[in-house]
Amino acid sequence: MKNKYLIIPIIILSIVAVFSSFENKTTFLKESEDKNIEITLKDSESNEIKDIDLEEYLIGVLAGEMPASFEIEALKAQAIAARSYALYKMNTTTADYDILSDITNQVYITTSDMQEKWGKDYDYYYNKIKKAVDATKDLVMTYNGEIISAYYFSMSNGYTEDVASVFGESKEYLVSVDSSWDKTLKNFTVTTTFSKDDFCNKLSIDCSNITINKINRSETNRVETITVNNKTFKGTEFRTLLGLRSTDFQIDIADDVTITTNGYGHGVGMSQYGANEMAKMGKTYEEILKYYYKNIEIEKINV
Repeated sequence: MKNKYLIIPIIILSIVAVFSSFENKTTFLKESEDKNIEITLKDSESNEIKDIDLEEYLIGVLAGEMPASFEIEALKAQAIAARSYALYKMNTTTADYDILSDITNQVYITTSDMQEKWGKDYDYYYNKIKKAVDATKDLVMTYNGEIISAYYFSMSNGYTEDVASVFGESKEYLVSVDSSWDKTLKNFTVTTTFSKDDFCNKLSIDCSNITINKINRSETNRVETITVNNKTFKGTEFRTLLGLRSTDFQIDIADDVTITTNGYGHGVGMSQYGANEMAKMGKTYEEILKYYYKNIEIEKINV
């Protein structure tokens, strides 16, 4: 088990004293020698594991997870969501690392990746993202005194989704909310076409006669289960197998199989494009976060 320090939300007196007084509401962090928080990151491609300063890590996450062209208040909201998610993972991991660098946790890219991505705009976008991270330094979202699992995604189908419907978890701060401004965005609706053979191969079904037997949808119109040729898939599984943008989809079977999706991502927590639209309307990062994550507090961690 890795050594971690107790932090939230009180001044450290001693580990023994804190354990006796706050045994049910503890958050453990590692500190570097200069008292900055460090997180143990596993590179999903190289499998390299390294400790990295949390605030430096967040710059790489914002660069990988949200368009740097977004409004500064949306970027600030993303910084707090990413920091909260990272520390939640740190406090719940049983692995020899805290977090992965890919989409299964949070996408993290290096400065060389950023330079390749942004080219001549590197300095401008790097400084913009660093400004958002620095402006929210040490801020996290909490619910009942605990750092939250701050899921987020790209673009909703008009509503966010309850976490229970997607991940089978029960978290009162991750419930469905209206995000109708996403529906006005470019690429909200995308159509993908598969050959029948490709469609059947991806689903491992017989292709002599493709039949959609049944589709069950959530209240937000996302597919919970779909039965094709009498084989039933969870909506999330179906999306993964076919590489679809979301689980809000319609299927048309003719000479090919055409699937039309609305939105992009799993739908739980903050819609990043929705956050940007709220920022354009003059909403602050606090207003954005408290809209998408219900009954949370934004607090500063003490190291």
